[in-house]
This record gives sequence, structure tokens and C-alpha cells, in this order.
Amino acid sequence: MELKFTQAKKVKEIEEAYNYNIGAFSDSPDFNWTLDAIINETKDGWEVWQAIHSEEIIGVAFIKKEGTTLLTKNTSIKMNYQGHGYSHKIKKFLEKKGQELKMKEIVHFCSIDDFRMYSLNESHGYQKNQIKENENELVVRWNKKL
Repeated sequence: MELKFTQAKKVKEIEEAYNYNIGAFSDSPDFNWTLDAIINETKDGWEVWQAIHSEEIIGVAFIKKEGTTLLTKNTSIKMNYQGHGYSHKIKKFLEKKGQELKMKEIVHFCSIDDFRMYSLNESHGYQKNQIKENENELVVRWNKKL
């Protein structure tokens, strides 16, 4: 059940993450899962991190530093890997990154109807903060002090 994380820095690496299994990532919380949208996220300061199990990308996490706050969001885990604790591992990775970067807080974004993420966030001590509208889609903001 090992999970490793690698940062996709080059357009080719981002494209590989996108093309690996397009259908698995169609419900990202605040943008359409297209190569152009992902590249635009990186231009806006977001880092793309691939969650890899046995050389297979099973999810993607995004992080962005904003002052002493680490902004985070992630895609769903590929269906055949759900229920095995990988979402918890991604959450722990994001929190560890925040600590390494000496952030004081993590803000995690997820869509309003992602009840699995609600449960995951609550189990990791996040507090539901607010709902914001983002391009006609409701996104929930969760906060956790580090």
C-alpha cells in the first residue's frame, strides 16, 4: 500500500499525468480536467503532484503557497484504488508538505457535493470554513492549523 509523490514540473510530465487515465480525474473540485486547465493552474502558482502506486498514477494533488497558508486540492483516487486508505495518505502528504514549508495553516478546497472529502477532512481535523462560488460551481473551503 505504498504511495509515492512526484512533482510534475514540465509540460510533458503534466501531460503524462493528464493522459494516464483521463476518466479518473474528471471531477476535480474547481476546474475542468483538461490539459490547458492544468497548465493554467501551474501558471497561477499551483504545483502538480502525482500520487503513484506501483508506477501507476492513481491521483493528483495540487498545492500553492499563499503567505503562511498552504492551499491544497486533489482529484479523486482511481476507482479500483478507493477504499484502501490512499486518500488518507494524500491528506498526510499535503499536511507534511505544509509542515516542511513552515506554513501555519492549510486550506483545502473541494466541491460542495464531495461528501467523501467532507468525511476525510473532518477525520483529519479540518474545519469547514466557507463556501465560495467559483465559475458557477460551489466550492467548500476547509481550514486546519498546523
